[in-house]
Amino acid sequence: MYDPFIQPESVEAAAQALPGAVDVGLTLDWTSSDARHRECLFLPWLEPGRDHWPGDLGTALDALEAGVMHEAPREAAAALVPPREEGRVVDLPATAFNRSLRKHRRVEPHAGRFYPRAFIAGHAGIEAGDRELFRVGALEGEALTADLNHPLAGHDLQLQARVVAQHDHGRDDGQTEDVARRLTARGPGMQARWHGRPTDFWSHGALEREDPNPDAAFYAEPRLVHHLDATARGQIAGLYAACIPPGARVLDLMGSWESHLDRVQTPAEVVGLGMNAQELAANPVLTAAQVQDLNTHPDLPYASGSFDAVVCTASVEYLMCPEAVFRSVREVLRPGGVFVVTFSDRCFPTKAVAVWERLYDFERMGLVLDLFLCAGFTDLATFSVRGLPRPADDPYAGRLEHADPVFAVWGCRGE
Repeated sequence: MYDPFIQPESVEAAAQALPGAVDVGLTLDWTSSDARHRECLFLPWLEPGRDHWPGDLGTALDALEAGVMHEAPREAAAALVPPREEGRVVDLPATAFNRSLRKHRRVEPHAGRFYPRAFIAGHAGIEAGDRELFRVGALEGEALTADLNHPLAGHDLQLQARVVAQHDHGRDDGQTEDVARRLTARGPGMQARWHGRPTDFWSHGALEREDPNPDAAFYAEPRLVHHLDATARGQIAGLYAACIPPGARVLDLMGSWESHLDRVQTPAEVVGLGMNAQELAANPVLTAAQVQDLNTHPDLPYASGSFDAVVCTASVEYLMCPEAVFRSVREVLRPGGVFVVTFSDRCFPTKAVAVWERLYDFERMGLVLDLFLCAGFTDLATFSVRGLPRPADDPYAGRLEHADPVFAVWGCRGE
């Protein structure tokens, strides 16, 4: 699977420091019942002798040179999260979920989804204001199952760490970093189904939008701008190159003026399908292009088995008929062909479907993974990379510390 830390020259130190700090790229691999998963996190200016590390990982990294990958022992990986305890799966009445906790919005519980524990305060020892997350495992009639375990608990975790850069001095902030918590808090594991059960993503107006007007008007004027920073775009390009074989015929779905396919080796053809003809015409890698609104015409205008790969970049959140589109993508792929969906935490909120805004980032990967599963894709995988420094020349540099995170889900059409 793609490793975002194999090119240390693409990562620069992001802070001033004062003995012995390292920039570290952490990679966590695990497998659920449906997919392979890789979570990647860049943490700068960590101190091996001062910060809290899982197992003896800090000591091991202190002895490594920059660029060298260290595979942590199984006990260190297991120490990332508390072990799963069945006693932390609690059956409650459905009324235990405080739907009126939010002042301006009624929140309904959904099976498989995550919420702050404050929603069930007064039950299972939870106190008011508790912001730690829990999962609604099951919701059937008047019964609700609350899973208080970490979503990674019970999985066989594999942890690797790479020293990306070394510094002569340490931090001067007086703080101690908890490396395990930084890697696992409020995210990794949330994309997997609960005990293999489908998550309830699609009820209660999930596909409604704040702006219900036709998309043709919204996209009528070309937007020849980048919607993600250069670091995120580079990570997406690297991932596409890792997933797409040389000489492939590629469909850029919901495409625009940039396809992020510049690292794919000698593609035979790149076809773009998007909403604005001027944007597509400005894309230098396209050999053919077509304007089509997938929210009114979700069936793709290509023959079965036309493409070796399909990519969809920072756009899946706008689909109002996502299941139909994913089924159509599978149809136009050749057997063994790959579909890669990437996104970040930025979007046009008025045009994104309602459920997208209600989900945590890693739950969004779960939603996309659910679409792959429902459409019949195989060999599924998810990927995330967070914490990389924002480019110094980016318009938001100084205001935003980190580059835009990248999340991806991909799968293949079966033979």
